[in-house]
Amino acid sequence: MAAIEAEGLVKVYRARRRDVRALDGVDLEVEEGTVLGLLGPNGAGKTTTVRILATLLRPDAGSARVGGRDVVREAQAVRRSIGLSGQYAAVDENLTARENLWMFGRLYGLRTAEAQRRASDLLDRFELVGAADRVTKTFSGGMRRRLDLASALIGRPRLLFLDEPTTGLDPRSRLTMWDVIRAQVREGTTVLLTTQYLEEADELADRIAVVDHGRIIARGTADELKAQLGGERIEVVVHRRDELEPATALVAPDGGASVDEHSRRITVAAGAGVQQLVDVVRALGDARIGIDDIGLRRPTLDDVFLRLTGRAAEEDAAGDEAVAR
Repeated sequence: MAAIEAEGLVKVYRARRRDVRALDGVDLEVEEGTVLGLLGPNGAGKTTTVRILATLLRPDAGSARVGGRDVVREAQAVRRSIGLSGQYAAVDENLTARENLWMFGRLYGLRTAEAQRRASDLLDRFELVGAADRVTKTFSGGMRRRLDLASALIGRPRLLFLDEPTTGLDPRSRLTMWDVIRAQVREGTTVLLTTQYLEEADELADRIAVVDHGRIIARGTADELKAQLGGERIEVVVHRRDELEPATALVAPDGGASVDEHSRRITVAAGAGVQQLVDVVRALGDARIGIDDIGLRRPTLDDVFLRLTGRAAEEDAAGDEAVAR
């Protein structure tokens, strides 16, 4: 059974006296107990999709069901079954961490004692026990992010929407978040995750959908998307730019190499794997061509992102959906 279904979602914003189609016919399906990673450039439609599925926005066309409930006609029922952590921590700065979690627990309908127990459990899980009774305005950005996700989990939601949940976290806190998300999935929670970190999608997502200009342009597992770019490749960075031409002739005598003059990088398919790499190293050494770097590598999600959208993921690290705000 699909936990999340969307068909033909359209959302149009009015910006600078013109219409901007933030979503232009998005179709999604997320199976129960799985993680869907939603990737895309800045302004591609990721956050608008999450807001519609979480009942914060109404679509202009199309339909969506979350937990079997229509997000427009049955919005209240949808809200009772979901947790949401947005791009910006939605916590009360004048309350302590414990008070914030207790308040969210009560809003989710938990009894006072149960809300207190859940707050204590989540403070421990997110390593916030030492700061539990400090007002949130004194927290670092990373601590607020952890508290925000804890708030989204207070009601034990069946479905969890995470919009760039680890943005601004240090590596250790990010790994803690990953562990918490994995634990939720093991307990049967369905997760829709937007992220600017492609390794995060690689680590957490069962399936990935790439959105650009309001449309889904690719979907599949991480391995399936990487396979679209072919197999292993040899990458060589020569020491001097004037050595690019002779090095390319040695690395790819039959042609087919990709050359980036700015980075002095030559890339060629490596059908013969390690033996081909050994032959390339030997040929360049015999020709006395200096090498700054050389290696055999498989395609990454960043390569997929670049091929599909025409830009690298790090170019879009500033957030999403400027027109939506």
